[in-house]
Amino acid sequence: MSVNVSMNVNGRAVSEEVEDRTLLVEFLRENLRLTGTHVGCDTSQCGACVVHVDGRSVKACTMLAIQAQGADVTTIEGLADNGTLHPMQEAFRQNHGLQCGFCTPGMVMSALDLVARNPDPTDPEVREWLEGNLCRCTGYHNIVKSILAGAAAMRGGHRDG
Repeated sequence: MSVNVSMNVNGRAVSEEVEDRTLLVEFLRENLRLTGTHVGCDTSQCGACVVHVDGRSVKACTMLAIQAQGADVTTIEGLADNGTLHPMQEAFRQNHGLQCGFCTPGMVMSALDLVARNPDPTDPEVREWLEGNLCRCTGYHNIVKSILAGAAAMRGGHRDG
């Protein structure tokens, strides 16, 4: 069965006809061509698909597109401002938190939710928060370092996510 789904994605109103069983991650990638949100495991274990729905991080592979009806959705593509990276994205770049890059969008989106809730997290708090995000390339040291640096930059007067 088809349904019409309408929401704001990265500040832009979108409306599409989709099957009622379409996952939010599929809607973003296939209908809107926002491919920064990755599908890594199909079981909600890896966190590569994390986006923000009404300001909170969610795994887009566990949510139907219709459940985001009327919501404000932010993907990794919505963070940069006129080509200037968001402070958290810049911190990942500067601190070598990128590795292969596959998990990075989900890590950044999760990190922004953490920092919105706790602007000055500790190393153990960041590590605990990231338990739902898997990186297959690293021991997380540079990712945690990146998040702590991004949080510090955001506290220093930069805009937040």
